[in-house]
Amino acid sequence: MPQGSGFDFYVLALSWSPSYCAAEGDDANRQQCGSTRPYGFVVHGLWPQFERGFPEDCNPADRDVSRGVVSGLMDIMPSAGLIRYEWRKHGTCTGLSQSDYFAVLRAAREKIVVPPRLAAPSGDLQISPPELENAFVTANPGLGRNAITVTCDRRYMREVRICLDKDLGFRSCPEVDRRGCSAGRVLMPAVR
Repeated sequence: MPQGSGFDFYVLALSWSPSYCAAEGDDANRQQCGSTRPYGFVVHGLWPQFERGFPEDCNPADRDVSRGVVSGLMDIMPSAGLIRYEWRKHGTCTGLSQSDYFAVLRAAREKIVVPPRLAAPSGDLQISPPELENAFVTANPGLGRNAITVTCDRRYMREVRICLDKDLGFRSCPEVDRRGCSAGRVLMPAVR
């Protein structure tokens, strides 16, 4: 697995697509939310992190992403715009080539097991952030509670963020964890 440079670790952000679509409404990405494909957890991004803070927009020479690369990622990322944006904002700060960055992103996603009851709930689900974290910890041996956090807005569970070292092993990330959701319960709308 290629290793990046110039940062300390990665955060894999898995967005709950139905929450994004519900919260953003008419402003949501139509490629993602207007699709007939029933998206559940999708990769929002693989972000290089420092122990405190993170780099972004590192101004590469290769700022575009080809159609071939985009089409090869549509099974885990829901829109061409998101793929291109994540490369420009985060991928360019990893010290990796574009192809290596997206290979690491895919490998990171493939490492994570989404708990079966959360993959595509048959109905809307009210859940507490600790309950959601515990489900992921149980489904992913070696994942500690100090390596995962859940984000939310006032109503919806938005993302599960998992911290990984450059070899894609789980690792603690106190700063990321502190930015987690403090709500008692949040809504995960059903996949439609």
